[in-house]
Amino acid sequence: MLSNLHDPPPFISTGKFIWEQDIKNVDGIILSIKKDTKELRELVKSLGHGVKKEFIQIREKPTPYYLGKGKIEEIKEYVEKNNIEAVFVNDALRPSQWFNLEKYLNIPVYDRIRIILEIFADRAKRKEAQLQVKLAKLRYEKPFVRELFHRVKEGERPGFLGGGEYVVADYYEMIKKQMRRIREELKKIEKEREIRRGKRKGWGFYLVSIAGYTNAGKSSLLNYLTGEKVVVEERVFSTLSTKTSKLKVKGDVPLLFTDTVGFIKDLPHWMIDAFHSTLEEIYLADVVVLLMDASEELDEMKEKAFTSLKEIYGLKERPNIVIALNKVDLLKKEEIERKKREMEKLLGHKCIPISAKTGENIDLLLQEIYNILPPPSKLEIKLPMNNNKEIIEWIEENTNILEWNLDGCLKIKIKCSERLKEKIIGRCRKAGGEVRVI
Repeated sequence: MLSNLHDPPPFISTGKFIWEQDIKNVDGIILSIKKDTKELRELVKSLGHGVKKEFIQIREKPTPYYLGKGKIEEIKEYVEKNNIEAVFVNDALRPSQWFNLEKYLNIPVYDRIRIILEIFADRAKRKEAQLQVKLAKLRYEKPFVRELFHRVKEGERPGFLGGGEYVVADYYEMIKKQMRRIREELKKIEKEREIRRGKRKGWGFYLVSIAGYTNAGKSSLLNYLTGEKVVVEERVFSTLSTKTSKLKVKGDVPLLFTDTVGFIKDLPHWMIDAFHSTLEEIYLADVVVLLMDASEELDEMKEKAFTSLKEIYGLKERPNIVIALNKVDLLKKEEIERKKREMEKLLGHKCIPISAKTGENIDLLLQEIYNILPPPSKLEIKLPMNNNKEIIEWIEENTNILEWNLDGCLKIKIKCSERLKEKIIGRCRKAGGEVRVI
């Protein structure tokens, strides 16, 4: 049951958010000035809520109450007669609209951004993700607190946050201080990740980020490629923290794969900024795999492709992108070919149909990634037989050995990552060996 937002919560002394509360399994209604409410329904459902009815009034611009006066009166009557516990709005509300709706309908009102933030809060498990969500929530609160401050000064005193002008001002300052502290903590985590990333590149790895709309199957693909056991859940934003793992099949060039937070359309820039350190994995990747859910309707695939590409190109000027159409195990061959053809025509880019569940065409996906990366180097190494066990084991672990030969000394022909070439040459020569590029 949603707690009554008009009862003053103890957020001042505890530092909790204005809307921090238990919000499980309520019956609500959707308000929208757009015809398409499918995505909002999915978001609401993912939080465990039900939708009793939708009130849609097509308008170019929302009113101070979001919908027209007559429609709002109709909604109020429906709310009172049907024990409706919450309102879900298919847009980002201005603070004044939110206050007007809550005051008139006398039940909690959630706009689209707040619903997404609640989902983020529910999914965040690691410290970094929790800090990012907290930062986004605080940023979301700021304009609402400013609106409240204005209303208190004008003599209007909403039931919650009772205590007057000074209490509101103090809380606003507390928000700013918390945001500064969280940003500092996130910078520390970001520096630690930067060090790890540098070490991986020093070991010869190339970084591949798996990006895409929420529920495209990114964690499933990561699991298949790396043999990891990342929890796979059919719910939006099940991944908020990045997970980086090594490709389980040894190739000429060593690859590390990272799954990332799912895209969603029309997120405000400040929310994307809050997840900067997570999205940075896309910015710094050598290759980005854009994963699409091929089991969806073609129009939905197209819209999500544009949303995803917009975000990727916003993060990185010239990304190396491989587009994969996932979940083809759910489709017939003719439908796969039709969707592949349509998406390639629309995007002007090759699309690879795959299944992260069965492994279909994963070899083609990997080959496309390898084609983008610098080709491997070929080296011929001669090493004295004595006291070189450690370096030989290191070469076995980090390169693809083509040929062994024992003739007074150890002769090895290898393929290795271009990034690792100079390191191999240096280590072998230090051990008294010879290296020749072939």
